[in-house]
Amino acid sequence: MFSKILIANRGEIAVRVIRACKEMGIRTVAIYSEADRASQHVKLADEAICVGGPKSEQSYLNIPAIISAAEITDVDAIHPGYGFLSQNAHFAEICESCNISFIGPSSRSIRLMGDKIAAKDLMRKSGVPIVPGGTAAVKNKDDALNAARKVGYPVIVKAAAGGGGRGMRVCHNDVRLISAVMTCQTEAQASFGNSDVFIEKFVQEPRHIEFQILADRHGHTIHLGERDCTIQRRHQKLIEEAPSPALDPKLRKRMGEVAVKAARAAEYSTVGTVEFLLDKSGAYYFIEMNTRLQVEHPVTEMVTGLDLVKEQIRMAAGEALKLKQDDVKMDGWAIECRINAEDPANNFIPSPGKIEVYHQPGGRGVRVDTHVSTGYQVPPYYDSMLGKLITTGKTRQEAIRVMQRALEEYTIEPIKTTIPLYKQIFSDPTFWRGQISTNYIEKLLGERE
Repeated sequence: MFSKILIANRGEIAVRVIRACKEMGIRTVAIYSEADRASQHVKLADEAICVGGPKSEQSYLNIPAIISAAEITDVDAIHPGYGFLSQNAHFAEICESCNISFIGPSSRSIRLMGDKIAAKDLMRKSGVPIVPGGTAAVKNKDDALNAARKVGYPVIVKAAAGGGGRGMRVCHNDVRLISAVMTCQTEAQASFGNSDVFIEKFVQEPRHIEFQILADRHGHTIHLGERDCTIQRRHQKLIEEAPSPALDPKLRKRMGEVAVKAARAAEYSTVGTVEFLLDKSGAYYFIEMNTRLQVEHPVTEMVTGLDLVKEQIRMAAGEALKLKQDDVKMDGWAIECRINAEDPANNFIPSPGKIEVYHQPGGRGVRVDTHVSTGYQVPPYYDSMLGKLITTGKTRQEAIRVMQRALEEYTIEPIKTTIPLYKQIFSDPTFWRGQISTNYIEKLLGERE
């Protein structure tokens, strides 16, 4: 087992990893930017080292500075958290070359699954159902038009190296398609350093279902059931729950087996997520594999009783997975809301600034993963997420009622947050019935996709 781990991240996920390490008897090193000097993860770690200026590229994306910090503090592993360098194959390779364990999959798996075109092609060859189209990059106008006519409108243009909704556009005709391809190529190059885009059939009003994977380095792979991530805005997840109200035991078993097949095809190890679109007929399609710990991992923890961060660390250290598929049981229901410093009433504009009043909910069935408190200065340089509110219950209805109560208690002032939006959602009969699709938020707010 590792003796010291550097956490190459910030915010609530850095706090989450540090806490898991403390419980495992592992020393921790926090890195921080000049803007995060007083942050909670810096205070909680055994050691802390500044790696650069406030902007991400100066600090949390500054690979030479992070590797130098790891060598100076003599760590034997780096945990990347999520975001930043967590899915950067080059960073994983550098860690490997420096004899520092990367707490994640191999650089090969990251690179393979990070290329959505290559990943879809591998899944197709492995017998995993994929969305029609999308197995080759489009280079020009004729490529785009031919690909769209082959699968039929509507289609979606996606960045091959993309994520987080960037480099994605839905198109219903040729004119829109040509414009979208050029826009997505520009966005993809700016965001990911790769301008390749592909075109696939747009599945209308699907649910977004993902399966949590655990895979050790001895060839043993299992899944921990699904999370329903259907509540999104502009392809950004807002609410996640486990299990999904749309899956019965037979469909869960089938999709879980396919998720495991997908992970094995990628020769995947440690913690990962296989993501699907589920249409109204019950057909499901692989869309991508996230080669890291997900933001929404707590809902799986709450219904399985497992600590995914600890499992991730153990497997990265070479330990064999002790769990078998039959050992995994989902008990009760869990729902998570991402609490973001954004103004839902003003097109979700970011709301940085000082938190002068902070009170988080508690009581039975409530978990809050956060790094903020009264007096915290929300910086303008990073993702706007302040934390995650997770509630549990024996049933979905009970978990929703606990969430309603917790949202009423949650106070963050004077900055704007997404809490009012969640209050609206959790009082909506459509949400209570579970009759939702990925365009639910756009319909609720009267927005156009």
